[in-house]
Amino acid sequence: MSKPFLTAEWRKLIIINYEVDPNLLAPYLPFGTELDLYNGKCYLSLVGFMFVNTKVKGFKIPKHVNFEEVNLRLYVKHKMQNGKIRRGVVFIKEIVPKPMVTLVANKLFKEHYQTLAMSHNWNQNDNELEVNYVWYVGNRENSIAVNTESNTQKIKENSAEDFITEHYWGYTKLKNNKTSEYEVNHPSWEVYKVKKAAINVEFELTYGVDFKSLNTQKPISVMLAEGSEITVGNKRIIS
Repeated sequence: MSKPFLTAEWRKLIIINYEVDPNLLAPYLPFGTELDLYNGKCYLSLVGFMFVNTKVKGFKIPKHVNFEEVNLRLYVKHKMQNGKIRRGVVFIKEIVPKPMVTLVANKLFKEHYQTLAMSHNWNQNDNELEVNYVWYVGNRENSIAVNTESNTQKIKENSAEDFITEHYWGYTKLKNNKTSEYEVNHPSWEVYKVKKAAINVEFELTYGVDFKSLNTQKPISVMLAEGSEITVGNKRIIS
């Protein structure tokens, strides 16, 4: 069996979920996929987290082991020839502070990475946990932050949180009739109970005019997942 393309830990994932019109996301659907809805609702998520202990093909790259990422993603499903359904995500954009990560991801996986100045802060005591992620578009500071209880709890089966976190494939539009697919493996995650959230994001500046309405839209939910070790498999082409 070949080594996975990437191994790492994804930790302290702030996941901010918006309900949007499916027509907004239709242009972003790769060939062979369709929107994956939860109880008839179409979700778009802003996610901030830390890459920890990152290895590419089993090797650590100096100064590229631990770093932040913030991404905007939608949820899709792909029906295989045998009738089975694979549920995955499509990234509108992935922001990281490492130019080499952007170069490799965009060149090899045809993803939509952007390199920006970023920072994060985790602060935990016996009673609460504070997590925030910050990125800069020009001189504009953007940030997402949560204040939670200090202990994790299991996600309820068939809940919205279960839907959001249980997508194990990545899909990238290559051409109108060609899509890249890769598998992401991780155990089911536990979450912290969010007490307070702060969202300071200029969506149009960061993600384009299609997402300007999110500047004034209230999210349907905010989560903080502890995360876990993950593996990202090698890509295959759907055509």
